[in-house]
Amino acid sequence: MSGIRLWNGDICDLQVDAMVVPSTPMLWMTSGAAVGVKQRGGHGIEFEAVAKAPQPIGSAVATGAGALTCRYVIHAVSLGPDRRTSAAGIDGATRSALRVAESLQAHVLALPALGSQLGGVPLAECARIMMRAIHETLAECPSLDEVVLALRGTLTYATFQAELGRQRLLRAVPVVPGANGGPADILAVLGAAPEAGPESEAGTERTGQSSDRQPSDPARVAVDPAVGSTARSGEPDR
Repeated sequence: MSGIRLWNGDICDLQVDAMVVPSTPMLWMTSGAAVGVKQRGGHGIEFEAVAKAPQPIGSAVATGAGALTCRYVIHAVSLGPDRRTSAAGIDGATRSALRVAESLQAHVLALPALGSQLGGVPLAECARIMMRAIHETLAECPSLDEVVLALRGTLTYATFQAELGRQRLLRAVPVVPGANGGPADILAVLGAAPEAGPESEAGTERTGQSSDRQPSDPARVAVDPAVGSTARSGEPDR
């Protein structure tokens, strides 16, 4: 049973096994989240990626992560040579990124919004495409315990949050206010809802309380006993 979490902040601040960056077929790290990842992780990530170019739109390849805390960077080719994209490009790149993460035996994957800024695809459409692709592809990825959508800004966060409910792909739960009045995290768990309450094994696993990846403050965890899903407060907007 895999989960999807929305998080408002810098993808590089997350403790995950692998993180995704948008890319063009030549795999230069010059677009969107890739720029910050290169700055934090080092130019060696880009050099390794470019050595694997070119790659078709909709594909994804993995490299090492340099100085980042994760093990891998997955370069999802969602953009064309002109840095524009399409619904097919976003869909294919999202699915490919998850499959590459599965091949690496990653348990937690961070993924930004692909193609919603430079790519020219409306934000709402990007959210719809990505949420559907993630939901469908997770069924093929038993190693993936959690996909964290790293979303910068209140509008992007709110758009993806609304899309979760609209598609009814996940069991939505009440939002817990973030620290200092900032945005909140939503952790919605796919699959059958557990019978137990706040101390359920499923709830503990999905919020990371039993691992070394961003342990939660129990006081900031809320469980809806009707569905057994968990919501966790997030980081303030940065």
